[in-house]
Amino acid sequence: MTHEVLKTHEVLNQSPPFGDANLFAADAPLRGALAAFGGPADLDGLDGFGARWGSAERIDLGRLANAHSPVLRTHDARGYRADRVEFHPAYHALMAASVADGLHASFWDGADPGKPQARGHLARAARQFMVAGVESGHLCPMTMTSAAVAALSAAPDHLAAWLPRIASRTYDPSFRPWFEKAGVTLGMGMTEKQGGTDVRANTTRAEPTGGDTYALTGHKWFFSAPMSDGFLVLAQAPGGLTCLLVPRHRPDGSVNALHLQRLKDKLGNRSNASAEVEFEGALGWRIGEEGRGVPTILAMVQLTRLDCAVASAGLARMALVLALHHARHRRVFETPLVDQPAMRRVLADLALESEAQTALVCRLAAAFDRGEAARTRLLTPAVKYAVCKAAPGFVYEAMECLGGNGYVEESPLPRLYREAPVNAIWEGSGTVMALDVLRAAARAPEEVVGLVADLAEEAEGLPGVRAAAADIVAALQAPDAEARTRFATGRLATLAAAASLAACAPPAVAEAYAATRLARERAMYGANGVGAVAEMLLERALP
Repeated sequence: MTHEVLKTHEVLNQSPPFGDANLFAADAPLRGALAAFGGPADLDGLDGFGARWGSAERIDLGRLANAHSPVLRTHDARGYRADRVEFHPAYHALMAASVADGLHASFWDGADPGKPQARGHLARAARQFMVAGVESGHLCPMTMTSAAVAALSAAPDHLAAWLPRIASRTYDPSFRPWFEKAGVTLGMGMTEKQGGTDVRANTTRAEPTGGDTYALTGHKWFFSAPMSDGFLVLAQAPGGLTCLLVPRHRPDGSVNALHLQRLKDKLGNRSNASAEVEFEGALGWRIGEEGRGVPTILAMVQLTRLDCAVASAGLARMALVLALHHARHRRVFETPLVDQPAMRRVLADLALESEAQTALVCRLAAAFDRGEAARTRLLTPAVKYAVCKAAPGFVYEAMECLGGNGYVEESPLPRLYREAPVNAIWEGSGTVMALDVLRAAARAPEEVVGLVADLAEEAEGLPGVRAAAADIVAALQAPDAEARTRFATGRLATLAAAASLAACAPPAVAEAYAATRLARERAMYGANGVGAVAEMLLERALP
């Protein structure tokens, strides 16, 4: 007897998977920002980069790396300590691709170990921006490796030994001494149970053992990228809180006493391992002077904070692309979803926000390249505050554009949504960023007044600029400035975004942003009056 297979229904009206798209060629706001702010001359290289990272295969690697989280092996079968973390092959493939493209080290190509100077910030930011939307977790070791060189410059001899391997384009995940490898990565261990932001409360001890060598005893509550080849760690030496470089292996090739206790079960960032670790007499080399650990680490903080902002803008960009892609293929009431007036307004408003974020982070990266010290000092925490804190709400709104299809785990959007909060928390939460702006303004009040005036001049003629500039200065100089510092910081970032758009976007786009974000309090997405430029915004967002 044969049974006819019943065809219950045919699947219709579903958007195809997003992939095999050139992430650079499809991004007019990014290309415009690079052109305006002095981006890399090798645009063909970025075009090829965008094609590689937009391929369906690369996007699926991002899915796999997060679906199969790292696994900690504390001991081997015989009971000996192993202290190893196993990753899915997709994670290693992403790491190898990013290292080959220089995301971990391109700042330092050709650098003098005696006085390294970071360069090429805007070119690297463009690449990181594209990668973040594909898979952001593996960018954690990219950022730490890249930024660590700034701190290691306080110990030129150690930097000279490590820099050739840091700058290498070879990814070597093998568990063996760093000096036997062609390429290395670096992690960090700052946070302890009793002192997160307040690192001076840390209790890990560093006992001198001769020269610049110390023995570390203590516990780190967050130990990032624990399979790295070396780690920058803060510990209490006799002279106070000190920065140390702690290698995975000792100079004799034996494994250093870094005992991994567990991996954090995190909301997102699941492809990347974060551990708790015990130091039991672990060897570390002093970086900089005893008691100067915080200033030594601060040399890298500006770089990591810039990366946080760039990655968050990249997450938002991918969420927007997925929402637009769906809306153009989905039909509702016999009309494409993207042509429904209410949905079109939401998408255009998201596109406006994403374009402003793109312009803002690119202009900040360019400020690093141009050596604009006051601008980077004041705007880096403000931009990190605004862009990173906006990411979760932005990704959620994009997810809602897909309805239930965006909420299920087969969609990339739940992963983007879980990833979105980490950059606002890592390297200083929102309040820390706002207080950093306030401290910078208090130390050099003339600088902040001058910067606000410069931004107002760059955004001259846009709605709300003069009032915003006055609001910022008044809030930062008020008797209750600390209570008002979040308001001032957000307003400062919005003014900077308007000024950035004025330099790189069509005038109508800058006008719409200032009218809806500076001249009046921003409403929920879709409730802002961007209608006149909706068509332009959507076409620029994804042709």
